[in-house]
Amino acid sequence: MNIKGADNILADTHNISTYHKIPILDGLELLNAKKHTIDFPFHTHNNFNITLILNQTFYTKLHDKFLQAPIGTISITNPNEVHATPCDNKLGNSFFTFYVSPDVLKTLNKGRDVFFEDKIIYDHHVFSSFYYLSNHFNNPKVNFEKELLRILEKLVARYAINLHFEYKKTALFQSFISENLMEKFSLTDTAKRFGLDKYKFLRLFKHETGLTPNNYILLQRIEKCKKLITKEADLMDVAIETGFYDMAHLSRHFKRFTGVTPSEYKKA
Repeated sequence: MNIKGADNILADTHNISTYHKIPILDGLELLNAKKHTIDFPFHTHNNFNITLILNQTFYTKLHDKFLQAPIGTISITNPNEVHATPCDNKLGNSFFTFYVSPDVLKTLNKGRDVFFEDKIIYDHHVFSSFYYLSNHFNNPKVNFEKELLRILEKLVARYAINLHFEYKKTALFQSFISENLMEKFSLTDTAKRFGLDKYKFLRLFKHETGLTPNNYILLQRIEKCKKLITKEADLMDVAIETGFYDMAHLSRHFKRFTGVTPSEYKKA
């Protein structure tokens, strides 16, 4: 077999991910990632990420920590918590993520806010219960919603604390978002608009959002894409409407942040 043929086989057996939207619990979403080799850049989610580690050590970068979750553990990030996930670029990482609405966990916690201070959960029983559901979410013989609520309630009772977490938003960044989201971003020009040099603007922006301006803009565009994809048939129209040059440009960044392509997300 020639080298090119071997490379094609490698490409075919890596980054095999599927995305599922389940119409329960305020819009549950699931990501089944197999041998994922593409790093997830710094970003946030509106939901809790509850991730089962299926192979390779799973790394999570926070603003002040670098976490390593071994196989058989659960990695959790809270809503609005800035994080990045470097993946094994050769072997790939396999994991299964439940994206759960914070309102669901708040209800299970008797109306109190939920926060996971411990990001890695070492609990074989809880892991096994989530793993079973990850393999049977589309099995009509399994009461998936009931079983998921049961194990989520156990997870909250054992490991959560009562805390509301959110990055501070200021008028500076609200203006920045509304004026620059669909424009080509210039750090120097934007900083001048607020009477700051680019280094101070970058420092303040990252301090208050946890992200660089470029990543923040990309993340907001991707979130808008996700909403439009479910409404519009033409993905090229979605790309142009959200500030991407073409489908290739959109697909590249969409997969970096979500783990799947826009087409795969649309089919979910």
